Amino acid sequence: MTKRTGAQLLVECLLEQDVDMGFGVPGESYLAVLDALYDVGNSFRFINCRNEGGGAFMAEAYGKLTGKPGVLFVTRGPGATNASIGIHTAMQDSSPMVVFVGQIETSMRHREAFQEMDYRAVFGSMAKWVVEIDDADRVPELVARAFQVATSGRPGPVIVALPEDMLVQMSDAQTRGKVAPVKPHITGSDTQNVMAQLKAAKKPVLIVGGGGWNDTGRAALEKFAEANNLPVIVSFRSQDLIDNHSPSYIGDAGFGIAPEIRTFLDESDLLLAVNVRFGETLTDGYSLFDPRYFDKNLIHIHASEAEIGKIFTPLLAILSCPNAAMTALAAQSKIANVPWAERTVIARQAWEAGLNPPAQPGNVDMGQIMAYLRNRLPKDVVVTNGAGNFAIWAGRYLHYGNGATLLGPQAGSMGAGVPSAVMAKLVDPTRFVLCFAGDGDFQMNGMELGVAQQYGVAPIVLVLNNGTYGTIRMHQEREYPGRVSGTGLVNPDFTKIAEAFGMYGEKIESTEDFEGAFERVCASPTGGLLELMIDQEGLAPKATVTGLRKAKA
Repeated sequence: MTKRTGAQLLVECLLEQDVDMGFGVPGESYLAVLDALYDVGNSFRFINCRNEGGGAFMAEAYGKLTGKPGVLFVTRGPGATNASIGIHTAMQDSSPMVVFVGQIETSMRHREAFQEMDYRAVFGSMAKWVVEIDDADRVPELVARAFQVATSGRPGPVIVALPEDMLVQMSDAQTRGKVAPVKPHITGSDTQNVMAQLKAAKKPVLIVGGGGWNDTGRAALEKFAEANNLPVIVSFRSQDLIDNHSPSYIGDAGFGIAPEIRTFLDESDLLLAVNVRFGETLTDGYSLFDPRYFDKNLIHIHASEAEIGKIFTPLLAILSCPNAAMTALAAQSKIANVPWAERTVIARQAWEAGLNPPAQPGNVDMGQIMAYLRNRLPKDVVVTNGAGNFAIWAGRYLHYGNGATLLGPQAGSMGAGVPSAVMAKLVDPTRFVLCFAGDGDFQMNGMELGVAQQYGVAPIVLVLNNGTYGTIRMHQEREYPGRVSGTGLVNPDFTKIAEAFGMYGEKIESTEDFEGAFERVCASPTGGLLELMIDQEGLAPKATVTGLRKAKA
């Protein structure tokens, strides 16, 4: 074998793993990798981001959108810590991701060298695996393992540290072929046991979420649910797992959970939970399902054994990826004369009725705007958002049909929407991409519009401007009435920011102005931004937001 540097070997290994795009901010700690990328030309697109946090969000959302690991390159120290927000999101959202981090020379360890960090200590609790490659001969072995870990079982992020001296070492090691992720599969007896429990139930509910789904699994989910008139509730920001037009879809269980969904779950006698984690969000701060008194019949199907039985002890514990589980269940004969059919119909009607919230305060009524967007957006739309009360509009008041995609951080990370939207247009410039952002949320990673400008892609961004960190202010006013502190914002003119990036920009000060402005921004070949001037009380749907711990307050 011809000898080449560790950096050249790394790039060869990435191509073997079918990686053709990566994100990052260039840094001196991995100059050798950047040089090796020069040699492969168009075989690998290095997307030059404006901040490592924005790049990390792009890589995380890439994993969600494509099912392939998002690849991120960041420099040591500050670059790595900037990227931690996207790494944490990838872990909580179960998104496959491989992060390559520059590292000091091995001879300088433990001296607090320039930007030195112990990556195992820093990322150990927010990644599936952290490894440092000390020897160039081991690059093929450890890179293959990184992709194996990132994609197997419950997907997630892997951190690979690259010491500078290793990257210039010479090696004749042989690259390895593309890894095959390990995905656990449901057994025939497991499938029979699930069907038996369903037949014995009076008020079952199917709860789905998490990462690692594919088109086959989503289609099987819909087929299984509809064949058995099962009501389906999705976990936080998982609305695109099932066609929202399906008679089985009844809503989501996320922040600001609708009272009717909370009651429905509380009254159910069988929880068929597929690929969900029973975290704080799904359980409404553990006030919905209290671990001290939990007495529900629970069937928990998950790709990770670490999630099953972690909080609630299931009646049936099944280790399986969601796609295999739903495919097997969809192949079963439907249950005849189910006693819960009418309950599903009533719950579906309640969800449909909730699509039209009461009139919102102020001159810009987001309820009316969402009604327009439901009819205007294409079926294969990609919707992105960051975190804040504004995101409830995209999550609860749009229809996600077959082909639509929602890229929103289940970890609740602000600043994810703009980078995710830019990434989606980079992957497929032909798809319509719409980003929802709050005013504070936009300012965290809005500069990633520079990536859109550089690479000639055209997302559309809606900035909901109410001059405050709305979610935190809502909590303040509930917990500390009359003592609002630290949540006000003095904002720039967001339309001017869009124009500075060569995009179309327009300010919306009344509901009636939105339709024409939206048509104009859609006609812009460079994409654009609409700044919606929202009343402080109108950022989140009036009479809908309950707050995470309202039941405890």
